[in-house]
Amino acid sequence: MGNVTSNVAAKFAFFPPEPPTYRVTNDEETGKLVISGVSPDKNMEVHQLSTKSGNRVVATFWRHPFARFTLLYSHGNAADLGQMVELFVELRAHLRVNIMSYDYSGYGASTGKPSEFNTYYDIEAVYNCLRSDYGIKQEEMILYGQSVGSGPTLHMASRLKRLRGVVLHSAILSGIRVLYPVKMTLWFDIFKNIDKIRHVNSQVLVIHGTKDEIVDFSHGKRLWELAKEKYDPLWVKGGGHCNLETYPEYIKHLRKYINAMEKLSLTNPPPKELTNEPSITETKHNRCLRFRKR
Repeated sequence: MGNVTSNVAAKFAFFPPEPPTYRVTNDEETGKLVISGVSPDKNMEVHQLSTKSGNRVVATFWRHPFARFTLLYSHGNAADLGQMVELFVELRAHLRVNIMSYDYSGYGASTGKPSEFNTYYDIEAVYNCLRSDYGIKQEEMILYGQSVGSGPTLHMASRLKRLRGVVLHSAILSGIRVLYPVKMTLWFDIFKNIDKIRHVNSQVLVIHGTKDEIVDFSHGKRLWELAKEKYDPLWVKGGGHCNLETYPEYIKHLRKYINAMEKLSLTNPPPKELTNEPSITETKHNRCLRFRKR
């Protein structure tokens, strides 16, 4: 059944840029991995990570010298890392956070084929890298999911009980619900966020445009209603699906959220009984999402 679900997803939910907008090579002087077309940045590191499915996914870590938190960013389904660089640089500067971003299997220079379950294995590998290579704890992470990226984001957030926060940007209730206003979750649906958000314990910020032409505004509203720990949402008046970053209230509200999470980390530390930090071993761009009826 899982394979059927993945096949459904691949048919209408994944549109990796062709050709990819970047390549990964080794720097001749240092031997380190670099991304073609990206200006040298001593505070950016490139990784190629092995996933549970055997794929190798590309991830980039953008370090801020005074960061309190790290954003684990899952992008939309019609972009790759080469198109996201400008946004990551701006978010790092304005929010004073580290950013760990990655390409799904079959996107950019990542190997394999895109599928729902592969996105879950992809984000698990990236999370494990943050833990092992950078020593970043759950309570120092904020998961950020844009559009289809809300799927792997909520998959992970529903399992991490000490996570600091979650940002859902133009998020979907589920894959089928983008196409049809079904009332019940169907067995072959994909990215069943409507069910998973109920299990997220951290503060959830929802950002959605009121004129979203791809994922109806009702998706964002319902996800916010279902969240157990709600943060003040940002409903961008007149905002579409792929332009919310251009509105001044976007970065202003995100900065306010980050500041609130910093205060919360001081006044509400994680419970002592949740001291173990296991790795997960199981299961400016303009084309952030597309869906297609077959």
